[in-house]
Amino acid sequence: MCPQANPSPGSLRESDLPPAGGGGVMTLLPVETALAQLLDGVGPLPAETLPLAACHGRVLAAPVTARLTQPPFAAAAMDGYAIRWADLPGPWTVIGTSAAGHGWDGTVTAGAAARIFTGAPLPAGADTIVVQEEIDRDGDTATLTGEGPPREGAHIRRAGQDFAAGDALLADGTRLNPAQLGLAAAAGHGTLPVVRRPRVTLIATGDELVPPGEMPGPGQIVSSNGVMLAALYSAAGAEVYDPGIICDDRAALAAALAAAEGDVIVTIGGASVGDHDLVVPVLRDLGASLDFWKIAMRPGKPMLAGQWHGRRIIGLPGNPVSAYVCALLFVLPVLARLGGRPAGLRRLRLPLATPLPANGARRDHLRGRVCDGQAEPFAAQDSALLGRLAMADILIVRPPHAPAAAAGEIVDCLALDMFSDVS
Repeated sequence: MCPQANPSPGSLRESDLPPAGGGGVMTLLPVETALAQLLDGVGPLPAETLPLAACHGRVLAAPVTARLTQPPFAAAAMDGYAIRWADLPGPWTVIGTSAAGHGWDGTVTAGAAARIFTGAPLPAGADTIVVQEEIDRDGDTATLTGEGPPREGAHIRRAGQDFAAGDALLADGTRLNPAQLGLAAAAGHGTLPVVRRPRVTLIATGDELVPPGEMPGPGQIVSSNGVMLAALYSAAGAEVYDPGIICDDRAALAAALAAAEGDVIVTIGGASVGDHDLVVPVLRDLGASLDFWKIAMRPGKPMLAGQWHGRRIIGLPGNPVSAYVCALLFVLPVLARLGGRPAGLRRLRLPLATPLPANGARRDHLRGRVCDGQAEPFAAQDSALLGRLAMADILIVRPPHAPAAAAGEIVDCLALDMFSDVS
């Protein structure tokens, strides 16, 4: 059992911290300013070379050029007979057979044909293929029974028709899909240089938390944020390490932070100003620099960002919806930049299904769904309502001081469909 936190007279409160702009009361940073500040200096991680089988969904760190020519030789596109166009309409004497992997070394001469199968090398002398459905074969004699090939060179894949050695195939920054992996393989590559996956350590704090699957005792709740955010970051291409729940104790939190590995450390909870909110003072004790603390947004005002030993530290609020929205808006863009991917959720402009009141001083993100092409906000927007979040497929963005909006008015939305292409 962890010891209970004992706040000392020196515990930092909001009024004790230096304000974002220096002097006076701490101001709330606009979302756009906070994101720009958080992404400043963030770029792709170093490359690692992996076998093709491990490269699906990864981002190329260097361009890919062809090492081979494809096809490497003129090849049959259909089963049939290789002939000379000048010899149409036949008949022909069949003098050889060319099969895939077992080409024929002979030459097709005047009045002759070679039986050929799809993918087989085109024999010397031949320039056209008659498909087998249009040939009647009697011993070594082949007779045309259909209309014949439509043009000289019909049903032949020319050497280099797809690409030639030295051709540029894939640009760096490409997120590799299955077809592109097939292309790289055909071009002679067994491995590819890809941007290393970002590594994230999650640190959830709170004496009231118990792990998923454990029955909470009096005054306790199940820790849902860890599994939720780990899934979110994994879907964004990150490797996630979760050491478990850290109790509300300065020494325990300091030890967890000191042991954390990776490129980004994400704390969950404990970022506000209560006596048991220890993230800010512990980070101060450890010598971390805080870039900002408190965002002019709803949900998720008590969010912090800083750096420590060259790693980004992002402190998320403990309420599940607040944590999730802050993760979407701030953590995912950092992970995208580190992983070499473009940052940002898909944006939509949709008419409102129902009217909305005027907004206050913080940018709001209303959970809702798309119904009949309209943005329908949920009536309940409490930051602890996971049920509503699980039903949502959009966030309706309300700028600070936005006036009341009538039904049918066009509003900006963020699509929550990043899991649609997860395999």
